[in-house]
Amino acid sequence: MGDFYQNGIVTTLHNLTRRPVEDLEQELVGFSKTRPMALVLPSLYSELEGPALANIVQELKAVPYLEEIVIGLDRASEEQYRHAMAYFSELPQNVKVLWNDGPRLRGIDLKLREQGLAPTEMGKGRNVWYCFGYVLASGRSRSVALHDCDILTYSRDMLARLIYPVANPAFNYMFCKGYYARVADGSMNGRVSRLLVTPLLRALKKVCGQREFLDYMDSFRYPLAGEFSLRRDVISDLRIPSDWGLEIGVLSEMRRNYATNRLCQVDIADNYDHKHQELSPEDASKGLSKMSMDICKALFRKLATNGEVLSTEEFRTIKATYYRIALDFIETYQADALINGLTIDRHSEEQAVEMFARNVMEAGNYFLDNPMDAPFIPSWSRVVSALPDLMSEMAEAVELDNREYAP
Repeated sequence: MGDFYQNGIVTTLHNLTRRPVEDLEQELVGFSKTRPMALVLPSLYSELEGPALANIVQELKAVPYLEEIVIGLDRASEEQYRHAMAYFSELPQNVKVLWNDGPRLRGIDLKLREQGLAPTEMGKGRNVWYCFGYVLASGRSRSVALHDCDILTYSRDMLARLIYPVANPAFNYMFCKGYYARVADGSMNGRVSRLLVTPLLRALKKVCGQREFLDYMDSFRYPLAGEFSLRRDVISDLRIPSDWGLEIGVLSEMRRNYATNRLCQVDIADNYDHKHQELSPEDASKGLSKMSMDICKALFRKLATNGEVLSTEEFRTIKATYYRIALDFIETYQADALINGLTIDRHSEEQAVEMFARNVMEAGNYFLDNPMDAPFIPSWSRVVSALPDLMSEMAEAVELDNREYAP
C-alpha cells in the first residue's frame, strides 16, 4: 500500500484503498457525458506480434467510457496495415488506425516537410505528435490518455486511474503523469530512470544551484513513464522532441505552459513490466545508450531555455558529480531490493552507470557543438497557422484509409 506523502512541488495522487475499477469506471462514464475521452496508442507493427498488445486489447474491450481510440501504426506495409485493421476491429469503441507509412499520411507529411514543419526523426515522438494532431482534427474528445503498447502487466484500472484526474470536472488538472514500481521476475528494473535521470537531476542541482525547473523535474516519481493524460486544449501548444527525449520534453513543456498546481502524478499500478532495451554500450545509436543520450540532450536544452549558461568545464563537473551520486544510488537500490526479496546485479548496474556517465559528457559536447539544432517538432498551433486546411485533410486521409482497408 502506498503512503500519502507529498514530495516536491507536483501533487501526488496515491493508491491508498485499492478502489475497485468498476467504481472508477462508473464515475468516468458520468464524466464522459460532458468530457468525452480518448486513448492514444503509439505502436510499432511488431507489437501486434507480441503478447502484451493482445492482452491490452482484451482489457480495453471492457472499458465503457472511451469515445475513441487512436492508434498510430509505424513500420507497416499495406498487408500489415490490413492485418492491423482486423486486429483492432474487435474493439467496441470508435477506433481509428493511423497508417503512418501509407501514401495518404505520407502525403500529409510531405506537405508539412515542404513548409519545414514535419518531424525530422522517426520514433515514438513523431507517432504521438501525429496521433495528437488527429485527436485535434476529429474534435471528439476533451480528455486524452496515452500509454505504450508493450505493457506486459496491463489491466484496465491503469487507464481508469490515469485519465481520472483530467476527466473529473471537479479537478483543476490539465496534465497527469502516471507512475508505478518497475519490478518483474524477482528483480528491480527501470535502470534509466533510477540510475540516470534521478541522479543526474541531483547532480545538476549541486552544480547549477537550486533551480525551480530542477525541483519540478525531481518531483516526479517516474519521469520516464510513457503513460500520461491531458486535456485536449493542452495539445495545441505542445512542442515535443521526436526521439527518446519525449517524456522529458512533455514534462518541460507542461511546466512552461501551466502553473504546477494544474499538474499532478498518479499511482497507476503496483507492478509494471514491459519489453526491455539492451544496454548497447558499444553503439550509441541503439538501446539504452541512445535513450540516455537523447534524454541528456533534452535536459540540457531545457536548462538552457531556462537561462542556464553551460560550458565544457561545467559538463565535466556535472559528469563527475553524477557518477558519484549514481554509485551511491546503486547502494540504496541494492538495500531496497534485498529487504523486498529482489535481486540486483551490482556489476551490470555499475556498467550502466559508467555508460551513462560517458553519455552525459557526449550529450553535453553535442549540445555545445550544435547551437542551431532544432530538435522539437513544431506545435500544432503553428501548423494550423501555416496550413489552415491540413487538419481537415488529415482527418479525411485517416477516414479514407480506415474505410478502404477495413476488414
